Amino acid sequence: MTRNARSRTLREIGRHLLIYAGLAPFVVIAVFPVVWMAITAVKEEADLYRMDQFPLWFHLSPTLKNFRILFAQTNFGTLLVNTLLLSVCVVLITVVTAVPAGYVLTRLRLKGAETIGIAIFLTYLVPPIVLFLPLARVVGMLGLWDSWWALVVVYPTFTIPFCTWLIMGFFKTLPREIEEAAWVDGCGVVGGIIRVVLPLSRPGVMITTIFAFTLSMQEVLYAVVYVAACPSPSCTCFTSTTSSGASSGPPASKGGQVLQYDTGYSRSVPLHIHLEVIQRSRKPRAQLAWDAPAARLSYCKT
Repeated sequence: MTRNARSRTLREIGRHLLIYAGLAPFVVIAVFPVVWMAITAVKEEADLYRMDQFPLWFHLSPTLKNFRILFAQTNFGTLLVNTLLLSVCVVLITVVTAVPAGYVLTRLRLKGAETIGIAIFLTYLVPPIVLFLPLARVVGMLGLWDSWWALVVVYPTFTIPFCTWLIMGFFKTLPREIEEAAWVDGCGVVGGIIRVVLPLSRPGVMITTIFAFTLSMQEVLYAVVYVAACPSPSCTCFTSTTSSGASSGPPASKGGQVLQYDTGYSRSVPLHIHLEVIQRSRKPRAQLAWDAPAARLSYCKT
């Protein structure tokens, strides 16, 4: 190895070390809460409150007792299923609404479309504490009190504006000429959207799905206000019961505050599974052979 090659190698190693050293604090800050939840969820309660010991180590044997209490002696399983069903419903409503709205505001050259898009996003910034009173009247008129269907109606009021604004950015990056070429080759407006725009915007739609799902899982205020504790646990949303204290959780003698970490860790699992499934299902962007007339005609033929 020549001196110049060795010098370049050392500079490259030094550059990577500086990059990783700069990223290390942010990685620690991001990963620490997850590691803390995972460790605390399987700790004995006596071990958790030992202040004189190193908190990130097990001084007593790990245990799954807290998870057994959580799933066997509370309604956590039912509540978690309710939250997942609620999030799926909100995601479907959001995607079906936000994608057409984003397309119309970015591709149809409407007058004032940019201003309308910004106005839609600004509605997302309105604090929920301001909206829950007028929305309560709507929920009451629909007869949805004490039902998580009330949240299916209310949650899209903040997921649709944000996701519309988000998907608009993806549609703006697509060259308009691709869609126009599809029209020339036999696709109508709807065919161009389905066969050209949506396949190329798949990453944007996936990100919109992730945000809608995450916002639905994490929302608290509306769930507390509109979904009260009922005799039947099937009508109690998980987000409301964990926040308002109305759930049938165990007393401190059955696990204490350790269950809060178990609950938080269990709630984070569906989000990670959702992200992993979407990441693995992503395919490379469609490669449209616009230079081959026969391929274009077969692609756009209905």
